[in-house]
Amino acid sequence: MNYNFDPTVLREYDIRGIIGETLGPDDARAIGRSFGTLLGRAGGKTVAVGYDGRVSSPMLEHALVEGLTASGCDVVKIGMGATPMLYYAEASSKEVDGGIQITGSHNPPNYNGFKMVFQGRPFFGADIQKLGELAAAGDWADGAGAVSSRDIMGEYVERMLEGLTGIDPAKLSSLKVGWDAGNGAAGPALEALAAKLPGEHHLLFTEVDGHFPNHHPDPTVEENLADLRTLVAEKNLDFGVAFDGDGDRIGAIDGEGRVIWGDQLLMIYAEDLLTTQGDTYQGATIIADVKASRALFDHVEQHGGKPLMWKTGHSLIKSKMKETGSPLAGEMSGHVFFADTYYGFDDALYAGIRLLAASARLGKSVTELRSAMPDMLNTPEMRFQVDEVRKFPAMAEITERLTTNPDSSVEQVNATDGVRVNTKDGWWLLRASNTQDVLVARAESDTEEGLNRLLAQIDEQLSLSGLERGESVGH
Repeated sequence: MNYNFDPTVLREYDIRGIIGETLGPDDARAIGRSFGTLLGRAGGKTVAVGYDGRVSSPMLEHALVEGLTASGCDVVKIGMGATPMLYYAEASSKEVDGGIQITGSHNPPNYNGFKMVFQGRPFFGADIQKLGELAAAGDWADGAGAVSSRDIMGEYVERMLEGLTGIDPAKLSSLKVGWDAGNGAAGPALEALAAKLPGEHHLLFTEVDGHFPNHHPDPTVEENLADLRTLVAEKNLDFGVAFDGDGDRIGAIDGEGRVIWGDQLLMIYAEDLLTTQGDTYQGATIIADVKASRALFDHVEQHGGKPLMWKTGHSLIKSKMKETGSPLAGEMSGHVFFADTYYGFDDALYAGIRLLAASARLGKSVTELRSAMPDMLNTPEMRFQVDEVRKFPAMAEITERLTTNPDSSVEQVNATDGVRVNTKDGWWLLRASNTQDVLVARAESDTEEGLNRLLAQIDEQLSLSGLERGESVGH
């Protein structure tokens, strides 16, 4: 029997679709058959399966497990929880060879999807396309795998608490922190974690609700931090932490309600890692994506680290960390990866713990750490619609022009992922999204005039390729 997926569903970093339109139980079953077949052929046998709090997730889990067992794989069901809890189940057990989390991440409630890990590595790009090829050809293994369940929440929480090992308890017990789970899948683990943390902790929206009744669970959108801001102000807390729908991306605000963006969080984590861990991580490579501020790369260098700019995308960053042995990496989108004393996957709950640890170890409040950062003027991430067939060719034309015939203001062009162009005014970025038919732009300068000149350069390059920077669209 062969099976064809809707062409929009198999994406670069994960599988994602709209329930009842492009994604349903038959798709989940086919994903299970294909993934299980690939794993079996690679010598694997056991897959951990978890799911987020969306209304459609239990239905997809049921079908996915049917598909996996029909391919001969054994399944360990870990139940509802954050994506990093599934990653933990895979990384911490020698018996588990792969993992699949059913999650719609930060997308609207009618979306859902799958994030996968395969024998300890991210499963993305060509791997995901291979699932589609196996399904289309009906090239599936047959078998009858066993199903068991495992409750790992307690073990997962205890493992995260190890992020505070060796820190003076008095420093931790003086901290006052607000947490916003946004009705996402991280809520139950957050409740269990906060109950064991030293200090004072105030929790918002930990009840899992796939309709997200309080606010949309994307902590990189400032309006979604309003409730957390109010909490931090009313209770006079040191800082606040928020999560996305499946708990793999962190957002934060300091005690004054200022947003601490993804690259600024990485500045704090990098300073902690490079300066308080003796010689262990001196000179370590710290990775950030091409959207990150120049201030971050400078900060890593100032503290003796080696900054590395890499492509946007959590799977791409995880792969680069393995290749370089980097102990720490992060993205503007709030994915942060710790591989020093943790597993190298993106876990927003653990990143929250490490923010407590950094503040205590560095002996500075999160507000002080945020205040010490240089004031850069930067645009938000601007995303504008470009026809799918045009986005990559347009980027190729722009890259070609800038590298072969740059104008005198261009000091350096980095083509790691799209183009990041340095000028005396600062830098600007233009790249094609791997997940949507959009181009993404960003610019950063020390002055308003400089920022305007950078934006004018972006517009000029777009115009030369017959495009314009239209209305910004959402994720």
